[in-house]
Amino acid sequence: MHDNTPPRSPMDGNLLENEEDELIYVGDADEVLDAWEAEANLGEDDEEEAAGEDDTGSVRFRMCDRDDATLTFTKHTATVFCGALHPTEDLAVTGGEDDKAYVWNIRTGEVQHEVTNHTDSVVAVGFSHDGVYVATADISGYIQVFKVTQNYRKVWEFNVGDLCWMRWHSGAYVLLAGCDSGEVYIWRIPSGDCKVLPGQDCKTEAAELTHDGKKLAVGYGSGHFKLWDLKSGTPVMEVDSTVGHKTNITTLSIDQDNQLFVTGAEDGSSYVMGPNGVLGMLIGPSDALLESVLVDYPGFEIKVAATGTLQGKVTIWDVARLTKRVECVDEEPTGITKMLWLKDFTICAGTLGGYIKGWDFRSGAKRFTLDGHTNDIQDIVYDSQRNIILSTSEDRTAKIFEVPASQ
Repeated sequence: MHDNTPPRSPMDGNLLENEEDELIYVGDADEVLDAWEAEANLGEDDEEEAAGEDDTGSVRFRMCDRDDATLTFTKHTATVFCGALHPTEDLAVTGGEDDKAYVWNIRTGEVQHEVTNHTDSVVAVGFSHDGVYVATADISGYIQVFKVTQNYRKVWEFNVGDLCWMRWHSGAYVLLAGCDSGEVYIWRIPSGDCKVLPGQDCKTEAAELTHDGKKLAVGYGSGHFKLWDLKSGTPVMEVDSTVGHKTNITTLSIDQDNQLFVTGAEDGSSYVMGPNGVLGMLIGPSDALLESVLVDYPGFEIKVAATGTLQGKVTIWDVARLTKRVECVDEEPTGITKMLWLKDFTICAGTLGGYIKGWDFRSGAKRFTLDGHTNDIQDIVYDSQRNIILSTSEDRTAKIFEVPASQ
């Protein structure tokens, strides 16, 4: 793993080991080493049975009771950080810590294209809005674009320096990327014509396009929030740390009318913002680590927001009143890593430990738990037409799940 590879999950087994072993100063060194070896071997079989080992000898996080996936992709040899689904074809693209990206068939698992010339962890991948192009980006900032319809011929490449995120525009051959420097790059593909939105002298970890594709909401490491007009390259709304977040904005979501913005930051706070700035706060700074936010389920009678924490709590909010509406019920909470709206008034979350969970957000009742991953979920993607979920995990796999029918 490279020095600038994203850190392991807080639930990674290696991070939970006891680091307070006492130093032994008395006795023969060989005797001490022999004793340690004996203790390590004692119960080794029990540990392997509980945690599970793969064919390389690496200990996985847990054993699964079952595997609900319709297909498991196993070509990656390290954590799979990201994934995307083709808008019309049976294709997925995934990228991982093994410095590789794969395009593969979601029905058969057959590799359609392998991207091997990244030199660092691939942390962002995606298909263009119509699936003509596929882009891959690594954490050091090397971005490549391939034309799917021409046997994955490379049509463009660029290096922006340390990368935080990359995404396609929702309706044009335009690629956007945010960097550790805080700058946001916007390119026309395949010409490479470029526009740069200046940064805040700090990283940008969160960004979302408005649903009309005309503006880009960006959160910065300083807590600063900007809404950029993409055509003019100028901000049309700004909220700084004097009235908004005081720490790094890590997640944000935009309502269907492009008028409300819900943000979440490292200190656990969550704000609701409108065209003229802050409207109120859903959650103040707290010990809860806020990992994901959503706002405005399409077609629902009122504006609702959702917040998900690494402590495993999913909360639904009444946005207009800035009040808690319901807590989603989970008898065995596992930390939230990413949330999505699904069909039939369902909110879905990828979690630590490898579970994918779904709730009826109107009542908070659990609808399903999808099992199959043996380690933390890194990314989940939903295709509403096919009603399937693509998930990626620290267990070095990507999986396809069919969403269970509502009871």
